[in-house]
Amino acid sequence: MSKKISMLFSIFLVLAALLSACAAPATPTQAPQPTQPPAVTQPPAPTQPPAPTQPPAPTATTMAAATTAPTEAPAGGKKIILATTTSTQDSGLLDYLIPLFEKDTGIKVDVVAVGSGQALKLGQDGNADVLLVHSPSAEIDYMKGGNGVRRDPVMYNDFVIIGPASDPAGIKGMTSAADAFKKIADSQSTFISRGDNSGTNAKELAIWKAAGIEPKGDWYVNAGAGMGEVLTMAKEKQSYTLSDRGTYLAQTKQGLDLPILVQGDKTLFNPYHVITVDPSKSPKIQPDLANQFADWIISVPVQQEIGQFGMADFGQALFTPNSNPWKESQNKPTEVPWNVTPPAPTATP
Repeated sequence: MSKKISMLFSIFLVLAALLSACAAPATPTQAPQPTQPPAVTQPPAPTQPPAPTQPPAPTATTMAAATTAPTEAPAGGKKIILATTTSTQDSGLLDYLIPLFEKDTGIKVDVVAVGSGQALKLGQDGNADVLLVHSPSAEIDYMKGGNGVRRDPVMYNDFVIIGPASDPAGIKGMTSAADAFKKIADSQSTFISRGDNSGTNAKELAIWKAAGIEPKGDWYVNAGAGMGEVLTMAKEKQSYTLSDRGTYLAQTKQGLDLPILVQGDKTLFNPYHVITVDPSKSPKIQPDLANQFADWIISVPVQQEIGQFGMADFGQALFTPNSNPWKESQNKPTEVPWNVTPPAPTATP
Protein backbone atom coordinates (compact mmCIF):
# COMPACT_ATOMS: atom_id res chain seq x y z
CA MET A 1 0.00 0.00 0.00
CA SER A 2 2.75 2.37 0.94
CA LYS A 3 4.50 1.43 -2.22
CA LYS A 4 1.42 2.38 -4.25
CA ILE A 5 1.13 5.67 -2.40
CA SER A 6 4.78 6.41 -3.09
CA MET A 7 4.27 5.80 -6.80
CA LEU A 8 1.20 8.05 -6.90
CA PHE A 9 3.17 10.80 -5.12
CA SER A 10 5.94 10.56 -7.70
CA ILE A 11 3.45 10.82 -10.55
CA PHE A 12 1.96 13.89 -8.88
CA LEU A 13 5.37 15.57 -8.68
CA VAL A 14 6.02 14.92 -12.39
CA LEU A 15 2.65 16.36 -13.36
CA ALA A 16 3.27 19.41 -11.20
CA ALA A 17 6.62 20.02 -12.87
CA LEU A 18 5.06 19.72 -16.30
CA LEU A 19 2.31 22.17 -15.42
CA SER A 20 4.83 24.73 -14.09
CA ALA A 21 6.93 24.44 -17.26
CA CYS A 22 3.90 25.10 -19.41
CA ALA A 23 2.86 28.08 -17.33
CA ALA A 24 6.36 29.79 -17.36
CA PRO A 25 6.31 31.11 -20.97
CA ALA A 26 3.13 33.05 -20.25
CA THR A 27 5.17 35.97 -18.98
CA PRO A 28 7.72 36.21 -21.89
CA THR A 29 4.97 36.11 -24.47
CA GLN A 30 3.59 39.35 -23.08
CA ALA A 31 5.85 42.00 -24.67
CA PRO A 32 4.13 45.28 -23.98
CA GLN A 33 6.80 47.81 -24.94
CA PRO A 34 8.64 45.91 -27.71
CA THR A 35 5.42 45.12 -29.55
CA GLN A 36 4.20 48.74 -29.32
CA PRO A 37 6.49 50.89 -31.53
CA PRO A 38 5.12 54.42 -31.25
CA ALA A 39 8.47 56.22 -31.46
CA VAL A 40 9.80 53.94 -34.18
CA THR A 41 6.83 54.15 -36.51
CA GLN A 42 6.47 57.93 -36.06
CA PRO A 43 9.86 59.56 -36.76
CA PRO A 44 9.52 63.11 -35.55
CA ALA A 45 12.33 65.44 -36.71
CA PRO A 46 14.26 63.28 -39.22
CA THR A 47 11.30 63.01 -41.60
CA GLN A 48 10.39 66.71 -41.32
CA PRO A 49 12.84 68.87 -43.38
CA PRO A 50 11.69 72.40 -42.68
CA ALA A 51 14.89 74.47 -43.09
CA PRO A 52 16.96 72.20 -45.39
CA THR A 53 14.28 71.93 -48.07
CA GLN A 54 13.28 75.59 -47.93
CA PRO A 55 16.14 77.77 -49.35
CA PRO A 56 14.69 81.25 -49.52
CA ALA A 57 17.05 83.46 -47.56
CA PRO A 58 20.29 81.46 -47.92
CA THR A 59 20.04 81.36 -51.70
CA ALA A 60 19.31 85.06 -51.99
CA THR A 61 22.33 85.90 -49.84
CA THR A 62 24.62 83.62 -51.81
CA MET A 63 23.45 85.02 -55.15
CA ALA A 64 24.04 88.57 -54.00
CA ALA A 65 27.58 87.75 -52.86
CA ALA A 66 28.42 86.01 -56.12
CA THR A 67 27.17 88.70 -58.46
CA THR A 68 28.40 91.89 -56.81
CA ALA A 69 31.03 93.48 -59.08
CA PRO A 70 34.17 91.39 -58.52
CA THR A 71 36.65 93.47 -60.52
CA GLU A 72 34.76 96.61 -61.39
CA ALA A 73 36.45 99.98 -61.09
CA PRO A 74 35.50 101.94 -57.99
CA ALA A 75 34.26 105.13 -59.64
CA GLY A 76 31.39 104.37 -61.98
CA GLY A 77 32.99 101.27 -63.44
CA LYS A 78 35.52 103.19 -65.56
CA LYS A 79 38.44 100.98 -66.53
CA ILE A 80 41.07 100.92 -69.27
CA ILE A 81 43.65 98.40 -70.39
CA LEU A 82 47.22 99.69 -70.66
CA ALA A 83 49.58 97.51 -72.68
CA THR A 84 53.17 98.43 -71.92
CA THR A 85 56.72 97.16 -71.90
CA THR A 86 58.17 95.18 -69.01
CA SER A 87 60.76 97.89 -68.34
CA THR A 88 58.10 100.31 -67.08
CA GLN A 89 56.83 97.53 -64.82
CA ASP A 90 60.15 96.06 -63.64
CA SER A 91 61.61 99.49 -62.92
CA GLY A 92 58.77 100.17 -60.48
CA LEU A 93 57.58 103.26 -62.39
CA LEU A 94 54.06 101.95 -63.00
CA ASP A 95 53.66 100.89 -59.39
CA TYR A 96 54.28 104.54 -58.58
CA LEU A 97 52.30 106.26 -61.35
CA ILE A 98 49.17 104.13 -61.76
CA PRO A 99 47.80 104.71 -58.23
CA LEU A 100 48.25 108.46 -58.81
CA PHE A 101 46.26 108.28 -62.04
CA GLU A 102 43.50 106.20 -60.45
CA LYS A 103 43.28 108.65 -57.57
CA ASP A 104 43.23 111.70 -59.85
CA THR A 105 40.66 110.37 -62.32
CA GLY A 106 38.75 107.50 -60.70
CA ILE A 107 39.65 105.34 -63.70
CA LYS A 108 41.00 101.88 -62.93
CA VAL A 109 43.94 100.68 -65.02
CA ASP A 110 44.57 97.04 -65.88
CA VAL A 111 48.26 96.80 -66.83
CA VAL A 112 49.50 94.19 -69.29
CA ALA A 113 53.32 94.26 -69.16
CA VAL A 114 54.90 92.52 -72.16
CA GLY A 115 57.51 93.35 -74.78
CA SER A 116 56.82 96.44 -76.88
CA GLY A 117 56.15 94.25 -79.93
CA GLN A 118 53.52 92.28 -78.06
CA ALA A 119 52.01 95.47 -76.64
CA LEU A 120 51.66 96.89 -80.16
CA LYS A 121 50.04 93.61 -81.28
CA LEU A 122 47.52 93.87 -78.43
CA GLY A 123 46.60 97.33 -79.68
CA GLN A 124 46.41 96.18 -83.29
CA ASP A 125 44.04 93.37 -82.26
CA GLY A 126 41.85 95.76 -80.28
CA ASN A 127 42.76 94.22 -76.92
CA ALA A 128 44.08 97.39 -75.28
CA ASP A 129 42.94 101.00 -75.02
CA VAL A 130 46.31 102.72 -74.73
CA LEU A 131 49.99 101.77 -75.10
CA LEU A 132 53.21 102.92 -73.42
CA VAL A 133 56.13 101.53 -75.44
CA HIS A 134 59.74 102.15 -76.50
CA SER A 135 60.32 100.70 -79.93
CA PRO A 136 60.35 103.73 -82.27
CA SER A 137 60.61 101.94 -85.63
CA ALA A 138 57.85 99.49 -84.76
CA GLU A 139 55.73 102.35 -83.38
CA ILE A 140 56.00 104.29 -86.63
CA ASP A 141 55.00 101.19 -88.62
CA TYR A 142 52.09 100.73 -86.21
CA MET A 143 50.88 104.29 -86.81
CA LYS A 144 51.36 104.04 -90.58
CA GLY A 145 49.19 100.91 -90.51
CA GLY A 146 46.29 102.95 -89.11
CA ASN A 147 46.33 101.22 -85.73
CA GLY A 148 46.77 104.29 -83.54
CA VAL A 149 45.21 107.74 -83.32
CA ARG A 150 47.90 109.72 -81.50
CA ARG A 151 51.50 109.09 -80.46
CA ASP A 152 53.09 111.49 -77.98
CA PRO A 153 56.57 111.51 -76.43
CA VAL A 154 56.56 110.79 -72.69
CA MET A 155 60.10 110.22 -71.37
CA TYR A 156 63.44 108.62 -72.13
CA ASN A 157 66.41 106.92 -70.55
CA ASP A 158 69.23 104.94 -72.15
CA PHE A 159 70.43 101.40 -72.64
CA VAL A 160 73.56 100.06 -70.97
CA ILE A 161 75.68 96.97 -71.56
CA ILE A 162 76.33 95.10 -68.34
CA GLY A 163 78.36 92.02 -67.59
CA PRO A 164 80.54 90.20 -65.07
CA ALA A 165 83.17 92.18 -63.17
CA SER A 166 85.81 89.84 -64.61
CA ASP A 167 84.83 91.13 -68.10
CA PRO A 168 86.17 88.20 -70.18
CA ALA A 169 85.44 90.05 -73.46
CA GLY A 170 87.36 93.15 -72.32
CA ILE A 171 84.69 95.72 -73.20
CA LYS A 172 84.80 97.91 -70.07
CA GLY A 173 84.99 101.61 -70.88
CA MET A 174 84.30 101.24 -74.61
CA THR A 175 82.24 104.03 -76.17
CA SER A 176 80.83 102.09 -79.14
CA ALA A 177 78.09 99.55 -78.45
CA ALA A 178 78.65 97.86 -81.81
CA ASP A 179 82.39 97.41 -81.14
CA ALA A 180 81.61 96.01 -77.69
CA PHE A 181 79.19 93.49 -79.16
CA LYS A 182 81.83 92.45 -81.68
CA LYS A 183 84.33 91.71 -78.91
CA ILE A 184 81.69 89.70 -77.02
CA ALA A 185 81.04 87.60 -80.13
CA ASP A 186 84.75 87.18 -80.93
CA SER A 187 85.44 85.94 -77.39
CA GLN A 188 82.36 83.69 -77.42
CA SER A 189 81.40 85.14 -74.03
CA THR A 190 77.88 84.27 -72.90
CA PHE A 191 75.28 86.88 -73.87
CA ILE A 192 71.65 86.74 -72.71
CA SER A 193 69.18 88.12 -75.27
CA ARG A 194 65.60 88.95 -74.34
CA GLY A 195 64.43 87.42 -77.61
CA ASP A 196 60.88 88.61 -77.00
CA ASN A 197 60.31 91.18 -79.75
CA SER A 198 60.55 93.96 -77.18
CA GLY A 199 61.99 97.42 -77.64
CA THR A 200 65.15 96.27 -75.87
CA ASN A 201 65.38 93.22 -78.12
CA ALA A 202 64.91 95.42 -81.21
CA LYS A 203 67.71 97.71 -80.04
CA GLU A 204 70.00 94.74 -79.36
CA LEU A 205 69.41 93.29 -82.83
CA ALA A 206 70.09 96.69 -84.39
CA ILE A 207 73.46 96.81 -82.58
CA TRP A 208 74.38 93.32 -83.81
CA LYS A 209 73.48 94.43 -87.34
CA ALA A 210 75.64 97.54 -86.98
CA ALA A 211 78.49 95.30 -85.84
CA GLY A 212 78.02 93.11 -88.93
CA ILE A 213 77.34 90.02 -86.81
CA GLU A 214 74.52 87.48 -86.83
CA PRO A 215 74.59 86.19 -83.25
CA LYS A 216 74.28 82.42 -82.95
CA GLY A 217 75.93 79.56 -81.14
CA ASP A 218 76.03 78.20 -77.60
CA TRP A 219 77.33 81.52 -76.25
CA TYR A 220 74.17 83.37 -77.41
CA VAL A 221 71.21 82.55 -75.14
CA ASN A 222 67.74 83.48 -76.37
CA ALA A 223 65.72 83.86 -73.16
CA GLY A 224 62.32 84.89 -74.51
CA ALA A 225 61.72 86.75 -71.24
CA GLY A 226 61.19 90.18 -69.75
CA MET A 227 63.94 92.53 -68.61
CA GLY A 228 63.81 91.61 -64.92
CA GLU A 229 64.08 87.89 -65.66
CA VAL A 230 66.94 88.42 -68.12
CA LEU A 231 68.91 90.41 -65.54
CA THR A 232 68.43 87.59 -63.04
CA MET A 233 69.68 85.08 -65.62
CA ALA A 234 72.68 87.27 -66.45
CA LYS A 235 73.59 87.40 -62.77
CA GLU A 236 73.25 83.62 -62.35
CA LYS A 237 75.29 82.87 -65.48
CA GLN A 238 77.72 85.78 -64.98
CA SER A 239 77.09 86.87 -68.55
CA TYR A 240 76.60 89.99 -70.65
CA THR A 241 73.27 91.56 -71.61
CA LEU A 242 71.68 94.80 -72.78
CA SER A 243 69.34 96.56 -70.33
CA ASP A 244 67.50 99.82 -70.04
CA ARG A 245 69.05 101.87 -67.25
CA GLY A 246 65.83 102.19 -65.24
CA THR A 247 65.26 98.47 -64.81
CA TYR A 248 68.97 97.87 -64.21
CA LEU A 249 69.08 100.38 -61.35
CA ALA A 250 65.87 99.01 -59.83
CA GLN A 251 67.28 95.48 -59.93
CA THR A 252 70.45 96.50 -58.10
CA LYS A 253 68.16 96.94 -55.09
CA GLN A 254 67.24 93.27 -55.50
CA GLY A 255 70.85 92.06 -55.37
CA LEU A 256 71.97 92.49 -58.99
CA ASP A 257 75.74 92.94 -58.81
CA LEU A 258 76.76 93.09 -62.49
CA PRO A 259 78.47 96.42 -63.29
CA ILE A 260 77.75 98.73 -66.23
CA LEU A 261 80.59 98.23 -68.70
CA VAL A 262 79.49 100.29 -71.72
CA GLN A 263 77.29 103.39 -71.78
CA GLY A 264 76.96 106.80 -73.41
CA ASP A 265 76.77 105.74 -77.06
CA LYS A 266 74.15 107.92 -78.78
CA THR A 267 72.70 104.78 -80.38
CA LEU A 268 71.68 103.65 -76.87
CA PHE A 269 69.07 106.43 -76.57
CA ASN A 270 65.76 104.94 -75.39
CA PRO A 271 62.59 107.07 -75.88
CA TYR A 272 59.08 106.11 -74.69
CA HIS A 273 55.80 107.14 -76.32
CA VAL A 274 52.13 106.88 -75.37
CA ILE A 275 49.80 105.71 -78.15
CA THR A 276 46.01 105.69 -78.13
CA VAL A 277 44.52 102.76 -80.03
CA ASP A 278 42.24 103.39 -83.00
CA PRO A 279 38.71 102.67 -81.68
CA SER A 280 37.74 101.07 -84.99
CA LYS A 281 39.84 98.09 -83.90
CA SER A 282 37.18 96.98 -81.41
CA PRO A 283 33.90 98.24 -79.93
CA LYS A 284 35.43 97.60 -76.49
CA ILE A 285 38.03 100.36 -76.93
CA GLN A 286 37.32 103.52 -74.94
CA PRO A 287 38.99 106.42 -76.77
CA ASP A 288 37.86 109.09 -74.29
CA LEU A 289 39.45 107.28 -71.35
CA ALA A 290 42.56 106.46 -73.40
CA ASN A 291 42.97 110.14 -74.27
CA GLN A 292 42.48 111.04 -70.65
CA PHE A 293 45.38 108.77 -69.70
CA ALA A 294 47.58 110.14 -72.50
CA ASP A 295 46.83 113.75 -71.52
CA TRP A 296 47.52 112.93 -67.88
CA ILE A 297 50.90 111.25 -68.37
CA ILE A 298 52.27 114.04 -70.60
CA SER A 299 51.05 116.82 -68.29
CA VAL A 300 53.66 118.94 -66.51
CA PRO A 301 52.80 117.80 -62.94
CA VAL A 302 53.10 114.12 -63.89
CA GLN A 303 56.28 114.79 -65.85
CA GLN A 304 57.71 116.30 -62.68
CA GLU A 305 56.82 113.10 -60.82
CA ILE A 306 58.58 111.04 -63.52
CA GLY A 307 61.65 113.28 -63.26
CA GLN A 308 61.89 112.65 -59.52
CA PHE A 309 61.26 108.90 -59.60
CA GLY A 310 64.35 107.08 -58.33
CA MET A 311 66.17 110.11 -56.94
CA ALA A 312 65.69 109.10 -53.31
CA ASP A 313 66.97 105.55 -53.84
CA PHE A 314 69.62 105.98 -56.53
CA GLY A 315 70.62 109.64 -56.49
CA GLN A 316 69.45 109.89 -60.11
CA ALA A 317 66.15 109.67 -61.96
CA LEU A 318 65.35 106.41 -63.73
CA PHE A 319 63.62 108.32 -66.56
CA THR A 320 63.88 111.84 -67.97
CA PRO A 321 60.68 113.82 -68.75
CA ASN A 322 60.25 114.36 -72.49
CA SER A 323 56.65 115.34 -73.24
CA ASN A 324 55.83 118.39 -75.35
CA PRO A 325 54.07 120.22 -72.49
CA TRP A 326 57.10 119.57 -70.29
CA LYS A 327 59.56 120.80 -72.92
CA GLU A 328 57.44 123.89 -73.52
CA SER A 329 57.57 124.63 -69.81
CA GLN A 330 61.37 124.34 -70.02
CA ASN A 331 61.61 126.39 -73.25
CA LYS A 332 62.98 123.42 -75.15
CA PRO A 333 62.18 122.32 -78.72
CA THR A 334 59.16 120.04 -78.92
CA GLU A 335 58.65 116.90 -80.95
CA VAL A 336 55.92 116.84 -83.58
CA PRO A 337 53.39 114.33 -82.22
CA TRP A 338 51.83 111.81 -84.56
CA ASN A 339 48.08 112.15 -84.98
CA VAL A 340 45.49 110.51 -87.13
CA THR A 341 45.83 113.14 -89.86
CA PRO A 342 49.55 113.94 -90.14
CA PRO A 343 50.39 117.07 -92.15
CA ALA A 344 51.04 116.60 -95.84
CA PRO A 345 54.74 116.49 -96.75
CA THR A 346 56.21 119.68 -98.17
CA ALA A 347 56.53 119.54 -101.95
CA THR A 348 60.08 119.53 -103.22
CA PRO A 349 60.84 122.26 -105.77
